[in-house]
Amino acid sequence: MLTPAFILRRLSTILAVSIVTLTLLAATSGILIAFYYQPAAGAAYDSLQAIDQTIPFGWLVHTLHNLSGNLVIVVGLIQIFVMFLGERFRRSWLTAWVSGILFTLSAIGLSWTAMILNWNQIGFWRLKIELGTIEAIPFIGATLREILTGGSVGSLTVAHMYTLHSYVVSLAALGLSIVHLTGLVFQEREMQSEMPAVQPVPQEVEAIAEPSSAQVSI
Repeated sequence: MLTPAFILRRLSTILAVSIVTLTLLAATSGILIAFYYQPAAGAAYDSLQAIDQTIPFGWLVHTLHNLSGNLVIVVGLIQIFVMFLGERFRRSWLTAWVSGILFTLSAIGLSWTAMILNWNQIGFWRLKIELGTIEAIPFIGATLREILTGGSVGSLTVAHMYTLHSYVVSLAALGLSIVHLTGLVFQEREMQSEMPAVQPVPQEVEAIAEPSSAQVSI
């Protein structure tokens, strides 16, 4: 029966599958890019230009990586809204809900750590501005900025951001996307198990409901 709750559950499952697919696409294309990328100031820009212009289909892999990384954020935000509308306060729903929020935050984190990886003017000055905001955080701001940059913005900053982007945040995003889909699958199984089973019609009722051949001939 197509109730609003059923439609929302199906939509959230489709979105979760899309999230896993986009995450795997971003991870696969990222691995291919990493074969040729050089995480250093200046060399990062030159290596990405070489990927786009000299490596066969490198531009396609680079484009797919950027599109999947940006699109998964949009899908994650839509998923949070859809799951909020179809809320079911049970363990499986809560697992999918929390992992979905954490995944979206990690996807945004991936986008943030990637801003300096191409070493262009926009990414450089954007990072400089946002590092000033981070440094203004009480008590931990200066330390956090030092961890992210390694001092002044340069090759060490690119290496730090590349490590966070490729190994830390990306693995967290991949794991959270799988947990998110698993939670929704378990929720669907729980909902189906709680549905009342269709009882077979007793033979006595069938005999009463169907007229006999003698009654039909009369």
